[in-house]
Amino acid sequence: MLYTVKEVSELSNVTIKTLHHYHKIGLLHPREVSEAGYRLYGMEELERLQEILFYREMDFSLDRIKTLFANKSDRLSILSEQQGLILGRQRRLDTIAQTLRKSIISIQEGTKLDNKEMFKGFNNEEDWNKALAEHNEHLEQTYDMEPMQAAPEDVPRLNEQAMEAMTFMNEMCASLREGVKHNDATVTNRIERHLAFMNEHGHPASAQDFAAQTQFFLQDEFHLKMLENQQTGLAYYLSAAAGAYAAVSQ
Repeated sequence: MLYTVKEVSELSNVTIKTLHHYHKIGLLHPREVSEAGYRLYGMEELERLQEILFYREMDFSLDRIKTLFANKSDRLSILSEQQGLILGRQRRLDTIAQTLRKSIISIQEGTKLDNKEMFKGFNNEEDWNKALAEHNEHLEQTYDMEPMQAAPEDVPRLNEQAMEAMTFMNEMCASLREGVKHNDATVTNRIERHLAFMNEHGHPASAQDFAAQTQFFLQDEFHLKMLENQQTGLAYYLSAAAGAYAAVSQ
């Protein structure tokens, strides 16, 4: 079944003008254009529009969305990533709502709100430290390493790095599920982009460093379980891909 641009607009609450713009910039192509010049959309296009709207809800720019789509095509990976982002925002908004409620109560009751309470939700370093707690405990008990702690100023950087890491792992999961060989050019390009990001954001790592890290993941029960919970065989696939990339990068 095909839908006209007017029908898609009514289904999605996206204006016809916006749909035309998405077509113009190459973000959402119609399935076909009739001889009379009418844009017609199928189910795949509706699914892509849904994915666009999820990203727009997270305030992603159209250019950023185009880049994400260019790097992945697996719908399950895209939706899983979007779910994580939206749930994270939901938790943050819940915290902000609680802060707002406490601020109103303090005015009504004529009491003073604690300075730290006033800004909860605007910086979610507390959430980051909770997320790092299990990882910190493992590193401290197994390797006697100092725990990592997030400060308010670290949050934007950590959020950006988490987003990139999640995108990279989802792409690797998709390659594994689709049977793409670990030394395929697609996989190599993904590792190259990931390492370029890491190096640009204060975590210098060579191809050999990354290969050694993935070997460590195979030997460390905590990290092995974490990767295998994402996708069975992911830890081994990632290590093989990193080793192949390191071999051609020497």
